[in-house]
This record gives sequence, structure tokens and C-alpha cells, in this order.
Amino acid sequence: MPASYDIRLFAPAGYPHNAEAMSRGILRLEEAGHRLSGKEVLERRELRFAGTDAERAADINALTDPSRPLPDVMLAIRGGYGAHPLLPLLDYEGLRRLQGAPMALVGHSDFTALQCALLTRSGVTTLGGPMLGADFGAPELDPLTWNHFWHVLGSDEAEATWDAPDSDDLEVSGTLWGGNLAMLTSLVGTEYFPHIEGGILFIEEIAEPPYRVERMLYHLIHAGVLGRQKALVLGDFTSYRVAGYDNGYDLPVTFERIAAACGIPVIHGLPFGHAPAKFTLPFGVPGMLQVNGGRARLAFSGHPRPKTP
Repeated sequence: MPASYDIRLFAPAGYPHNAEAMSRGILRLEEAGHRLSGKEVLERRELRFAGTDAERAADINALTDPSRPLPDVMLAIRGGYGAHPLLPLLDYEGLRRLQGAPMALVGHSDFTALQCALLTRSGVTTLGGPMLGADFGAPELDPLTWNHFWHVLGSDEAEATWDAPDSDDLEVSGTLWGGNLAMLTSLVGTEYFPHIEGGILFIEEIAEPPYRVERMLYHLIHAGVLGRQKALVLGDFTSYRVAGYDNGYDLPVTFERIAAACGIPVIHGLPFGHAPAKFTLPFGVPGMLQVNGGRARLAFSGHPRPKTP
């Protein structure tokens, strides 16, 4: 981990529902030697959002100002809901200045919608990774989440390895992209959804029952999205419930059915999503996925990162 990064907080979606977690996250990052700005977003409230749509969009559009130095890291405080109203408010032409800039825009969950739009409209790559409250502010800091985040920010090339049970051996290369399944499917058919051929798509979800997960994945099949990919990588699907009526229908069954229907390899077990342990993964850069004997390796390069001090 470097001596210091300039980290600017932003709040594209919900307001902080756990002030203690936000304070812990700030303390951990500052004790690690980083300089934090943007703390004022933690105080904003507008309905269920961390400020008005205009305020939250302005936080992102501020990155277009050439007179204002870019931070090393633009870190989302949390997810929730709120990114969709911002999409038509962003200055996509101005945000093109972030292409190749030494800055990482980081978040997950609802942030996936912004990742889609920024890649599609501005050609800007981003990172799916930890956020201030739930991750850096967790009561117990997950070592994989912490260590992999700094590894990705500090390296031109990075990788993630994990146990991938029930996954066939393979080796494929393509554009690495993905994130929250509901956010991805909600943008299919819009000007904000990326058209990626031969990609490696990773997905995660929270609190969605198996039938809804299957319906969203069939949406990607029917829209031709999954058929254009070289592999589908399953992250964490957490906090869901099944009903008696499901009659044995559970997420493992859902994924078996989708694997049979989509015609591409489906890889299991990726630590990414709403669980404590998560890799930091880029959205929109070249990647290579290898699976051998139940062990998976995902390597990538060209991701957004600060200059090495």
C-alpha cells in the first residue's frame, strides 16, 4: 500500500444509514495514511437520497473541471438506489477527460448503473470494489477486501484467484465487465448499456429470490447479451429467501437452468458483491479467465489507477 492517496468521497445514491460505519471507514483510511475530502456528502439528505439528483450529479460532473485537480480515488460511500436519475444529468463529453487519467472511480451495487453509462457514453473505465461504509467501515475489516483493493490500485497488472467448484476447465480472454445483476438488466435497450462482444461478464445480487434472478438472466439471454459473452462468472448472491411454493427450486437450480440455456461457460464462487470479502474488479478492460481443476484465476491490466507514488 502506498504512503498516501487523495481520496474524494461521493454519494451517488442513498444517504448514510449507518453513521458509525462511515466514521469507522474514514478513520481506517486516514490512519492508513490517506487524505480524505468530500466528507460533506455524508450530511446531505433528500428523501432517501444523499442529496438532490442535481447535487449528486454535480459531484461527478465536478471531475470535468480542468482547474480542479483530480483525486487519486473517487470512492462511493454506499449504494442503495439513486444512480438511474443521474444518468441523463452527467456531462459525458466533459467526463471523457477521465480516459486514461490516473484516477480510480470505485463502488459497487447501484454504482453499476454509473459504470455502464460512463463506459458507453464517455469511454471511461471504472472499478467495482469496496465502498466507505459497508466495507472499509465494517466492524471487522475483511483482509481480502482490504489487501486486494490496494494491490489493484498499485499495480499495472493484477489478478484474482478463488475456488470455483462445479466449474469446467477453460481459458478465455475478453473485455472484463459486470456488477449488480438488477442494474445491468435495467439498462438493457437504453443508450447507457454497453455493447460488449466476447466479454467476461461477472454478476452479483442481494435479496432477490431465485425466480427473479432467473428472470433477469433470461432477460440477458433474450436480449442477446449473454450469447455475446465468452463466460459468465457468478459472484455472491446474498440475503435471499425461498418460499414453500418453490418446492426445491433454489439458486443452485437457477444457475443450472441458466447454464443449460445460455450456451456459454458458467463459473462459480467469485468473491464479489454484498458479502464482506470482495475482489476489486475493473469494468471495461482486457481480462483473461482460466479455470483448472476447480481453481479459477482472473487476470487483467489497463485498469484505472493512480500514479504510483
